Amino acid sequence: MTTARPTPSTCVLLLAVAAFLLLFLVYPVAHSAGAAFVHEGKPSLLLAKGVLDNPLYRDSLTNSFKVALATTFLALLFSLPPAYLLARVRLRGKTLLNALLLVPLVLPPFVGAIGVRQILSRYGLVNAALLKLHLIRDEIDWLAPGSYAFWLVVVMEALHLYPILYLNLAAAWANLDPSMEEAAECLGARPLRLFRTVTFPLLSPGLFAGGIIVFIWSFTDLGTPLLFNYTELVPVQVFNSLQDQNSNPAGHVLAVLVLVITSICFALSRWLVGRQHLEMSGRALAATREHTLSISMLTLTLLPVLLLVCLALVPHLTVLLASLAKDWGMDPLPEWRSDPHLLGNYVEVFRSEQTARAIRISVLCSVASTAVDLLLGFAVAYVLCRQRFLGRGLLDTVTMLPLAIPGVVLAFGYVGAFSGTALDPRDNPIPLLIISYAVRRLPFSVRSVMAGLQQTHPSLEEASLNLGASRFHTVRKITLPLVAANLIAAGIMVFAFSMLEVSDSLILALKEEYSPITKAIFDLTTRPGDGPFVASAMGVLGMVLLAATFLLAARLLGKRMGELFRA
Repeated sequence: MTTARPTPSTCVLLLAVAAFLLLFLVYPVAHSAGAAFVHEGKPSLLLAKGVLDNPLYRDSLTNSFKVALATTFLALLFSLPPAYLLARVRLRGKTLLNALLLVPLVLPPFVGAIGVRQILSRYGLVNAALLKLHLIRDEIDWLAPGSYAFWLVVVMEALHLYPILYLNLAAAWANLDPSMEEAAECLGARPLRLFRTVTFPLLSPGLFAGGIIVFIWSFTDLGTPLLFNYTELVPVQVFNSLQDQNSNPAGHVLAVLVLVITSICFALSRWLVGRQHLEMSGRALAATREHTLSISMLTLTLLPVLLLVCLALVPHLTVLLASLAKDWGMDPLPEWRSDPHLLGNYVEVFRSEQTARAIRISVLCSVASTAVDLLLGFAVAYVLCRQRFLGRGLLDTVTMLPLAIPGVVLAFGYVGAFSGTALDPRDNPIPLLIISYAVRRLPFSVRSVMAGLQQTHPSLEEASLNLGASRFHTVRKITLPLVAANLIAAGIMVFAFSMLEVSDSLILALKEEYSPITKAIFDLTTRPGDGPFVASAMGVLGMVLLAATFLLAARLLGKRMGELFRA
């Protein structure tokens, strides 16, 4: 692919992008780092030492590691069999099965936790079933602090995040050259040895690419632990430090610790992939190997995948049932609303000032952040693909950093860095909500547009330039129409994820009148009466939005959709 030296207008564009990233990505993180190592106006390690000496924070750090490792391992167990099944087994209905496997992505784990809480509450479905079967005498408090919270958080996050690993593994399997496996088989390699010595090393780039995202997202998830009352985790402690009226400075140290850990994990993943020295073509050199299994083997292979799909759908179905409920006690099914009709909770979502205002704020912030990301994403992707300049690799790395920088760290950095300024979230968080949504989802926009540009030969643009058209006219008339599908896919992905962003919304929306959708859902879960049921109705609306988003994005991007979830 040919590249050109940047024009003066491109240089101005690069400076504008660099200024935006420095101000709203690098500076907030650097501010938290500086505050973590300053004591009484002087550089010091006393604050960091005090945090590390605190048993609560040490336990929180250990627990966060355990949650992330367990979630990543469980997500790998969930994703490896279906990735193999759909890549290597001749099977009818692959499109439907693939769609079902991606369903968990349409429900944030903290919304699914609302449904799980209903199932496992003291008077919920599980206790009701166990009592009727005479397996227990008294109700079990499954949600009591410190009881089963760890495994509830792990399972919820693994069920939500395994599609990211699945997408990466499926893409890696599709690009794997089957002739390499055939050569190993000709040399006498048995199936297990073949997988261990040939297939798995070739899959490892996709595995690490998806695994690192799962690890980082589970390590820094805030909403799910809060709903399960699992407070001894680093993200929850960072959140609690903001609620402290005395401005607990430990939050800065914890935020830096999270950043260091996630950065090391990101670098380690890149190093491990680089050590493999794997040189694969971008496309398999031969047709993908597909096996025909016997009925018994197909059943044994397909059954765990179908059970996984059913298990992953349980939170969604429970949230849907709760959204139609008036009350849900010691019965398998809820008491349905009938006053005035079954959809009363949905009516309440749009009639209540709290929820209606939250929807308006989320739509405003999401539309604005999508516009920012489309503009920045196209600009960055274009200069990376079509221009040759010093620091191109650095720009690519910086624009991908939001995948490695947790939302809780970035949002906490915003609170400290812009305190006392016109952007102070304590006064009005709307501007920073828009900016934070845009920064967090910028990698999706850049990767999506880059995928389109890499599939578009630059000779089409060169022909326009050679005929006398300006570069701006060429971009507007030639380049933009050619990557329009990728821009649309990026836009709907950014909009949907911004509407249901959790960490930034919970941390930056410090006043109730500025609460976006996810903050309103969190507040409703603690409201007595119909609060959890109205929250479930909002969660179902979010599910519908994300489901439509993924259907459109998958149709527009096809198999390249997995590249959006790579660091």
